[in-house]
Amino acid sequence: MAVLHLSCTKVEPRRPIKHSTSNRLFKKTVEESKRLNKIEETKIIELIKRDSNRKYFLSPSGFWYTYIKKIDADLPFPKAGDLVEIVYDIRDLKDSIIYSKETLGLKKYKVDNEDFIPGLQVGIKLMKKGETINFVIPSYNAFGIAGDGKRIGINQSIKSTLSLINIK
Repeated sequence: MAVLHLSCTKVEPRRPIKHSTSNRLFKKTVEESKRLNKIEETKIIELIKRDSNRKYFLSPSGFWYTYIKKIDADLPFPKAGDLVEIVYDIRDLKDSIIYSKETLGLKKYKVDNEDFIPGLQVGIKLMKKGETINFVIPSYNAFGIAGDGKRIGINQSIKSTLSLINIK
């Protein structure tokens, strides 16, 4: 014969442990990111001021761009899923080549379906076939805090001149 014994005592739930140090660390990290972003923004604004012959536009995504070759014809813009062919380079803010167009070659990119530089992913959709745009991209829209592990450093803003060759 089995005996079942039930207890009438209430079990008090455990309360979460407060980790105030992790909250402070998070706040410090956010403040440091804001500080670094402000430094990058200042450098980019100075670069744009020095290039007074061109008109730069600020994208809603936070990168700047200027047309090198603009097409006024009523042509379509790339949209998600389109296959585009592009040629581009990557330079630092002092215009030193990091990756040349020759090194990178012709790139076929499926819009919004492949991993690519975030600022250029958005920027390509601003272009028409035949256009060339010079992009100035802060690190958070480029390679971020990690860099590319090769030639692009941590928190490094970049410039890129991109030509849209074809849209399929």
